Amino acid sequence: METIQNISHFKDIPFQTVITIGTFDGVHIGHRKILERLINNAKNTGLKSTVLTFFPHPRMVLQKDVDIKLLNTLEEKKQILETLGLDYLIVHPFTKEFSRLSATEFVRDVLVNGLKVKKVIIGYDHRFGRNRNANIQDLMAFGNTLDFEVEEIPAQEIDDVSVSSTKIRNALLEGDVATANSYLSYAYMLTGTIKKGKGLGREFGFPTANLHIAETYKLIPKTGAYVVKSTIEGNEYFGMMNIGFNPTVDGTQKSIEVNFFDFEGDLYNRKIQVHLLHRIRDEYKFNSIEELKEQLKKDKTHSLDLISK
Repeated sequence: METIQNISHFKDIPFQTVITIGTFDGVHIGHRKILERLINNAKNTGLKSTVLTFFPHPRMVLQKDVDIKLLNTLEEKKQILETLGLDYLIVHPFTKEFSRLSATEFVRDVLVNGLKVKKVIIGYDHRFGRNRNANIQDLMAFGNTLDFEVEEIPAQEIDDVSVSSTKIRNALLEGDVATANSYLSYAYMLTGTIKKGKGLGREFGFPTANLHIAETYKLIPKTGAYVVKSTIEGNEYFGMMNIGFNPTVDGTQKSIEVNFFDFEGDLYNRKIQVHLLHRIRDEYKFNSIEELKEQLKKDKTHSLDLISK
């Protein structure tokens, strides 16, 4: 898969494309049906399978929605799409100026002249152009004029995508990792850089790596303790992670701390990805440090039992 950061950078590529358009946040099982259709169509027609997506998310630009939470960072989305056999991912900067393109300008300049589209696979409810005033019937009319085909994704599949996204977000906010992972078809991931913390975990006998996630729009699951795994230097390590405020030691800031089992090494300032496998409990304020230590021992035993299964 080749990632191209701007539509204008695609113009020199000598291939015609079959395209779908969307945010594809999570790249979950609903999205995969659409992407599988796109990729199979490309193989059968000799076209190049292409996803057109936008960053920042349109709501961040048009509605100044600073509270929007997404399942993937842009890099995570690229990483997942890379595994599916897609030919091109176009990530176009979404701006107010871009949003003001008329339907004609979008189809003619972006899809046809920019992305060399020969076929568009799109949802029945897709809207585009300034103020989203054009629909799939308009797109089909453009196709008749400008020589490209439009394949409509039926309502049931689009509704499945919408339901899946909502269920995944709600599940993660409720701490239901099992449901979220089943809809995603992979373990939910958090990607960030390890920063120095207070070092309290080491004092308790459970040294932790403090994960700092730069992207404020990334959805962080419910506070509590989780079983996790990471790949570090090509090796897989399991561990337990706490998302929360560390109330037993009067913590005031939310943190994400991972205690890896059987890992020896310095992770400071390294970028790692943590996959959430199970949620094991809520975050509690214990009466003493000793109580907390005892609970951490129980958590580790429980985690290892879940991992072994």
